[in-house]
Amino acid sequence: MPTPTDAQRQAMRKVPDQPVVMHQRWENLLFLHWAMNPAEVQQRLPPGLHVDTFDGKAWIAIVPFFMRGIRPRFCPAVPGLSHFLEMNLRTYVHDDQGRPGVWFDSLDCNQSLAVWTARTLFHLPYQNAQMSASKTPAGMIHYRSQRRGDAATSEFAYRIKPETNLAKLGSLEFFLAERYLLFTQTPSGLRCGRVHHAPYPLAEVELEKWDADLFRLNGYDEPTRPPDHVIGSPGVKVQVYPLTR
Repeated sequence: MPTPTDAQRQAMRKVPDQPVVMHQRWENLLFLHWAMNPAEVQQRLPPGLHVDTFDGKAWIAIVPFFMRGIRPRFCPAVPGLSHFLEMNLRTYVHDDQGRPGVWFDSLDCNQSLAVWTARTLFHLPYQNAQMSASKTPAGMIHYRSQRRGDAATSEFAYRIKPETNLAKLGSLEFFLAERYLLFTQTPSGLRCGRVHHAPYPLAEVELEKWDADLFRLNGYDEPTRPPDHVIGSPGVKVQVYPLTR
């Protein structure tokens, strides 16, 4: 199965011709990526999805970040419900049509209503977790997550540097960050959901602490080496669209 062309990847930036169902902001994102054997990743994907590779490698990411201003269309944000934390384990895929997107192994979250909503309406593998985050005056973010029912706590300490750039077409950063489609397995089969946002402003990261325990929680062998690629973003405003075929 051929990988998507540059034209197909760029086309995903277009605003979808669908009604918006939700508005969000994703802030202070940390992307920790490990290169993987494509065959190992492919065996975990549902029929109809294929590993998307860069230089012959699959890539898996741990992404802790802040969810802010979550609200349905025509509704205001609600204090206590619209702001929470999320950390996902994701890989990069494309479907039989060549559309590039993201497949989530899990999405840990500290807002139980958001977990229920995402599992019920979008069939995404959200998990309840105890999570906390703080930011020092110097910009160092301390981020902790413990999945409900598990004894281990993941801890991250990172600072996103102020200078940002946009990913260049054909670069690894473009391959990893320019993703506007998610795939999910529903009772009716494979479905996809579009999101739209401005291209990520990407920045170098000062990384003081990290772990890869999320691999273990999803049945992978935990990497014994540091991430192969690290990048961050101060964030973007996001529009979310309904699931389609």
